[in-house]
Amino acid sequence: MSLLRNTLATVLTTALTLGASASWAEGIGASLLTQQHPFYIQLAEAMQQEAASSDVSLDISIANQDLSKQLADVEDFIVRGIDVLIISPVDSQGVLPAIMKAHQAGIKVITVDVPAKGVEVTSHIGTDNFTGGQRAAELMGKVLDGKGQVAIIDYPTVQSVVSRIEGFKDGLKAYPDIEIVAQQTGITRAEALAVSQNMLQANPDIDGIFGFGDDAALAASVAVQAANLQDQVKVIGFDGMQEAREAVDSNPVMVGVIQQYPDEIGRQAVQTAVKIMKGETVPAEQPIVPGVYTAK
Repeated sequence: MSLLRNTLATVLTTALTLGASASWAEGIGASLLTQQHPFYIQLAEAMQQEAASSDVSLDISIANQDLSKQLADVEDFIVRGIDVLIISPVDSQGVLPAIMKAHQAGIKVITVDVPAKGVEVTSHIGTDNFTGGQRAAELMGKVLDGKGQVAIIDYPTVQSVVSRIEGFKDGLKAYPDIEIVAQQTGITRAEALAVSQNMLQANPDIDGIFGFGDDAALAASVAVQAANLQDQVKVIGFDGMQEAREAVDSNPVMVGVIQQYPDEIGRQAVQTAVKIMKGETVPAEQPIVPGVYTAK
């Protein structure tokens, strides 16, 4: 964890340095959901690199999954007079007041990774989560030979996860003999471990678990092994962080992860912000199709 914090600290220090010499006086303000996940570390680093090459000021604040802090950070950006706000919402609906305030101040808004709900933004850049969910279902159908019982670890307040779960359920329509027998929320790894244990105890015939993210899937794999069900239950994650890919390569319980590309999302976010600042038109949706990572 300390390594992640140190990396983010370096990123934020670089942001201040960039801001001092940028071509735009106000530039870009970015409110990111967390600093506790490798996905967002990579996304922030890519944003910084792109801002440096574009000679644009970029200041990053970290919400740490706290909606109140995110709203306050955005308010600060508005007072400072940024040109473009890049935001990954802590809560897809709860962030609406902040985005509306930005709009009223004439600030263009780009959402990254997590879309906002109930409000229009200038552009959304993120993984095509619905398609990713469908690919997870396709992989689950393959590893279970088209039949069995599955469970889902969810994070229902984040729209990107909602889309993943909807895509997963849609994809399972091609496998009528696969039944979803449980769906519970497990946001942190500790929570995901607890709900995995609960679901396995309540449904001893579970054959597969889909975790909304890699942390959830890794926790589920621990619960499966602790229950001595490693020969029965297969787990699929979503993110593609290194720890999860290594688990797929070495742990037969983890059969695959849907792989996102945070570097590309970060680059496109800053590129899009610069285009907006130049008065150019940008696409309202910029989906990035995820990959599928299975054992080497």
